Amino acid sequence: MTDGNAETRTLVLLRHAKAEQPGTGPDVERRLTARGHADAAAAGVWLARHALLPDVVICSAARRTRQTWHDVALGMTCSPPEGGPAGTAPVVRYAAAAYEAHPDDLLDLVRTVEPEAGTVLLVAHNPGISLLSSLLDPERADRDGLRTTDLVVHRTATPWAKLAPGDTPIVDRHTARG
Repeated sequence: MTDGNAETRTLVLLRHAKAEQPGTGPDVERRLTARGHADAAAAGVWLARHALLPDVVICSAARRTRQTWHDVALGMTCSPPEGGPAGTAPVVRYAAAAYEAHPDDLLDLVRTVEPEAGTVLLVAHNPGISLLSSLLDPERADRDGLRTTDLVVHRTATPWAKLAPGDTPIVDRHTARG
């Protein structure tokens, strides 16, 4: 990017895929279900088809979000017609702070992204990820919040470090199902 102030930036918010029901172990260790794996791969196919390959991925360190990102990455690299071009490998940051995060905390994570990154994918949990989408675009956000494997695409010309509530409109959304 030549002019950080004039470039369009894309923030894709992704709620993790369908996970096992809570059991006796720690919540942070819950795994994806078979449906969750298929849905996450379908999310990757959708991202590739819409040329939304991330430069940076910020992913909660919980098992189900890491598994979601892994399957999304596999879906992005499928051969046509199922998928699209893989592009260059994104920088992936696993963030413990994204687990059970409030929307302001998630926004702070996005604000740390390098200015030259054009597309950022944030993989996180409800209610934080839904509330972040509402914070960025209160008028167009889904009032019911994001369902599992929901993708919400926000666009802005604002530099990552200066993102503020209300200045990153939703331009697309998709519920991935495999």
